[in-house]
Amino acid sequence: MTSSEQALAQTASSADAVPGSKEPGTARGAHGRGTPGSASPGPSSWRSRLYRWDMKASPYAFISPFFVIFGAFSLVPLLYTAWYSLHHVQLSSLDHQTWAGLDNYTNLFTSDFFWNALRNTFSIGVLSTVPQLVVAIWLAHMLNYRLRGSTVWRVIMLTPYATSVAAATLVFVLLFSPENGMINWALDLIGIDPVNWRESDWGSQFAVSSIVIWRWTGYNALIYLAAMQAIPADLYESAALDGANRWNQFRHVTIPMLRPTILFTVVVSTIGATQLFGEPLLFGGVSGTKGGSEHQYQTLGLYMYDQGWIVGNLGKASAIAWSMFLILLVIAAINLLVTRRLRKTQ
Repeated sequence: MTSSEQALAQTASSADAVPGSKEPGTARGAHGRGTPGSASPGPSSWRSRLYRWDMKASPYAFISPFFVIFGAFSLVPLLYTAWYSLHHVQLSSLDHQTWAGLDNYTNLFTSDFFWNALRNTFSIGVLSTVPQLVVAIWLAHMLNYRLRGSTVWRVIMLTPYATSVAAATLVFVLLFSPENGMINWALDLIGIDPVNWRESDWGSQFAVSSIVIWRWTGYNALIYLAAMQAIPADLYESAALDGANRWNQFRHVTIPMLRPTILFTVVVSTIGATQLFGEPLLFGGVSGTKGGSEHQYQTLGLYMYDQGWIVGNLGKASAIAWSMFLILLVIAAINLLVTRRLRKTQ
């Protein structure tokens, strides 16, 4: 091989050197434009970081107004009420607070008015919840079948829920008027003496319960209707093939499948009965805060209002509020235990 041919071969071999070889030319080429670590961040990297921050922070920004409002109008008053319940505080002198410890709770649990309000709350709750849910299940069962104008009937059932408490209660006050009310007029037609609904014990509680039943039956019926429409149609077809009529299908298919929904409505109705306030207050008129002349329909909500804003004892009223809160916690605990037991049985 001549000297010129050897020079051409060396040139070709150096040109075909693989990347990453330790040749001086390739080393210089590797560091010619710099490594990725030495590169300065460009606009695209900042945009990617802002995008990641936006994806992480935006959900919290969207829900933050709820937590701000909840903290300002629910959490802070709840904690402040707990502080008041441990002090002697009068509405006329809020700056003068003296430590009471558990005296407010001790005086509350030894008060006959508290236990009377608790009994009234329980009895009105039973009188309003049981008929309300029974009628709601029956209405939902009727609407679950194909009826003409079913949408119209659903709107009609929801109308009482959209009516204000004041308007509904004032109408029922006229209906239960002892002088010229329509209820007493209907009782007189069938030979029953008129009832003084405001002054009688069970009569006044029945009148207050009827307001609650009228307002909430349609709402619960729509909840039951939504749960019934989620039941698979195969279950009804199998029951029909086995010879079950509509009543047996309702007993052995609909009711067992509605157990979680029934439990939910019972708990929600019980919570609403514990906090019952507007209906008995407006029904009683002048003596509404007292729950009648003999406190015959005074609920815990009315008793708390009477002690806080009429008597002016904010410490005792705060103790009543926290007692109601503890009752609701007990109801929630019972609901949890029953729900777990139902899940185990299923």
